[in-house]
Amino acid sequence: MEHYAEGMPSEFWSRISLLIDGWSLEKKISNNDANILREMAWKRDNRLREAYLSSGGMAERELIDSFLKMALTGTSSGLHIVHIAAEMAPVAKVGGLADVISGLGKALQKKGNLVEIILPKYDCMQHNQINNLKVLDVVVQSYFEGNMFANKIWTGTVEGLPVYFIEPQHPGKFFWRAQYYGEHDDFKRFSYFSRVALELLYQSGKKVGIIHCHDWQTAFVAPLYWDVYANLGFSSARICFTCHNFEYQGTAPAQDLAYCGLDVEHLDRPDRMRDNSHGRINVVKGAIVYSNIVTTVSPTYAQEVHSEGGRGLQDTLKMHSKKFVGILNGINTDTWNPSTDRFLKIQYSANDLYGKSANKAALRKQLKMSSANASQPLVGCITRLVPQKGVHLIRHAIYKTAELGGQFVLLGSSPVPNIQREFEGIADQFQNSSNIRLLLKYDDALSHMIFAASDMFIVPSMFEPCGLTQMIAMRYGSVPVVRRTGGLNDSVFDFDDETIPMELRNGFTFLKADEHVIAVSVYFLS
Repeated sequence: MEHYAEGMPSEFWSRISLLIDGWSLEKKISNNDANILREMAWKRDNRLREAYLSSGGMAERELIDSFLKMALTGTSSGLHIVHIAAEMAPVAKVGGLADVISGLGKALQKKGNLVEIILPKYDCMQHNQINNLKVLDVVVQSYFEGNMFANKIWTGTVEGLPVYFIEPQHPGKFFWRAQYYGEHDDFKRFSYFSRVALELLYQSGKKVGIIHCHDWQTAFVAPLYWDVYANLGFSSARICFTCHNFEYQGTAPAQDLAYCGLDVEHLDRPDRMRDNSHGRINVVKGAIVYSNIVTTVSPTYAQEVHSEGGRGLQDTLKMHSKKFVGILNGINTDTWNPSTDRFLKIQYSANDLYGKSANKAALRKQLKMSSANASQPLVGCITRLVPQKGVHLIRHAIYKTAELGGQFVLLGSSPVPNIQREFEGIADQFQNSSNIRLLLKYDDALSHMIFAASDMFIVPSMFEPCGLTQMIAMRYGSVPVVRRTGGLNDSVFDFDDETIPMELRNGFTFLKADEHVIAVSVYFLS
């Protein structure tokens, strides 16, 4: 063990892993040598570090030879985990899924596992958030619609994690749409991506332990792996599927499964991928059936989806209940840390709260809000404005806060046109107010400031698989006010609930989804 030591950041070792994988895919080293070198990088072998650091001016072939001379045999104590997903913060973020991919990846990496991520290469992703982005000198051919299509493979590190970006050379320009989701051919786009992601792993010769796919966009991975790639000898991995929200299941006409090479006749059956409610196929159902383990993002939500919350899949979940579990999400405490947060005016901690009031003053100044009364309560809300999030309760909370003399800041927009128009109208109504601000957009830097400045934070969701904002709010010293559903029920415990130990009580909760309840909560907190 004398060769193994700490000392270099995860970013460095991720770069080494990507270098080795590039050589393997480009056929510059054998799959066997690549697996040995990956394990050395995984174990953070000092000899690789020294060879790489002293390679300045060295030709690539010389560096490869120096690496191969050090190759060892042995087994790792960790797991090789590959996440296949449509999002990852901060490079391609729409919702909480993106935060989970980066946060969970870093947590697993810190525990000694080799963690890799595979993403589409979107034209609209945040390229400035990727370190050492480069294209490999290899083209991965993949099947789709009866033909073979070429794909460029890019590599880079995001949040210290090694990431592969797939750029299809398909005439449909699947990921050159200036947005992540919402296209008429999303089913084709993501079935294509799922197939290429597995093809990349297959051609790399990696001995992956766990392939973790997320939501309907990559649910195709489970049946593709067992019905196509296991038959080709790629069978070292076990499949974990996480559904972050059963509201979105990925249904389509059965024949659309054939695009990515799946056998329609084999899968269009009630015990496999045929939807329980109509004659289409359902890829989330397919992932539940074909995965080795199925998870969702909180214990309470796991109970809720066994009934109406399953949106038609409750019988399938009951049938596969032995492999289905709810695990509460967490937040990335490196990203969300008020003592190190670079977006804040003044950093602070639980032991020194001066910075919280300073950030409140800074936000008021930035948004041109009244600062006459430093103790005037400020209510924060950061959300997508969709029915799931309780928009009628958010609207009522805005008016009630104004009536009671508090301040309210909302950050978020809506993909639903009539909801977006409604909140634009409310924003216009309060444009001359010094206490109410509606910012109908996404702004990462501003979200950090709102968490730091707010005294309380409302999350009045109709249903919430997990929710991260209430956890972030607590991390920044803001009292959460939430409806008792899903992960909100598992993470926020009412201050007045005498059945809960006092040390666990951390917010205020309510059950009824009516405006009176939210009004009472705002009143007592104000």
